[in-house]
Amino acid sequence: MKRIIIFITLTVVFLIGNLSLANSQVLTANVPMLKLNNGIAMPQFGLGTFTATNEACKEACLVALKNGYRHIDTAHAYRNESGVGAAVKESGIPREEIWITSKLWPSEYGEGTTMEAIDKMLARLNTPYIDLLYVHQPVGDFVGAWKDMEKAVEAGKVRALGISNFDDSDEVFHAIVDNMKIKPAVMQIECHPYAQRLNVREKVKPYEIAIECWFPLGHGNKELLSDPVIGKIAETHNKTIAQIILRWHIQEGFSVIPGATNPDYIKENISIFDFELSDEEMTTMRSLNKEKRFFNMTLEQKQGFVNMKMED
Repeated sequence: MKRIIIFITLTVVFLIGNLSLANSQVLTANVPMLKLNNGIAMPQFGLGTFTATNEACKEACLVALKNGYRHIDTAHAYRNESGVGAAVKESGIPREEIWITSKLWPSEYGEGTTMEAIDKMLARLNTPYIDLLYVHQPVGDFVGAWKDMEKAVEAGKVRALGISNFDDSDEVFHAIVDNMKIKPAVMQIECHPYAQRLNVREKVKPYEIAIECWFPLGHGNKELLSDPVIGKIAETHNKTIAQIILRWHIQEGFSVIPGATNPDYIKENISIFDFELSDEEMTTMRSLNKEKRFFNMTLEQKQGFVNMKMED
């Protein structure tokens, strides 16, 4: 009888141990880290939350975190920061294991004004610090905003600073990189196989600024997502066209943040770390470049953002 009890006990322990291991494997992914120019390492792959409502964002983030994501990108303009914060707390994953990125809107720029906006952002996210904070658009008093952002880094409220959409004007780019005490660690721009942004990549290289890509799937563009050249590569690897595109981003050294709220797409997008594109396939992907962007707005048109107030 004792032998039977011992056998049953050991069997239960074994099963529980394997179950825990299985859960652990679900909760982790082989996502590489990008070392930024300030020495901090950022998960190269993350979840974009643009267009998601607070509740949808929370649910998407929970699914993502359960499937290995450890990097979430949001913004005040997305109006879903509280959803991100709620998901991080509910996930049970230690805060220090999750990379949270957010962005300040132009109406929040200016010394003093920006520091207050950062404190409100921390409250919405329900976190003591933000891993990466961007100025979202290159209009308004972004220099004044940057000075407050530097103070936030010194105060431990922010770990790294970035510039978003600073790709169309050398003047606004150099206003930050050449004059500020803390250099941008990351630049976020639209980038995908049809718009590979070769000139921007050359511009940031001397400053060791990492590039993070929004619209990596062309915002669902049908032409890109049905490209026959990419489709042939996808068949070779038994992957979807979207997965090939995202894998291309990773191997090019970009950080990439595909947006999704559908659980199936969230899981599909991160399932790109079990294969690699060959050198020949990477060359083929690079040949698709047309510098064709799907979001086009001039700096003059963006000036209207300065007076566009965001709710707290």
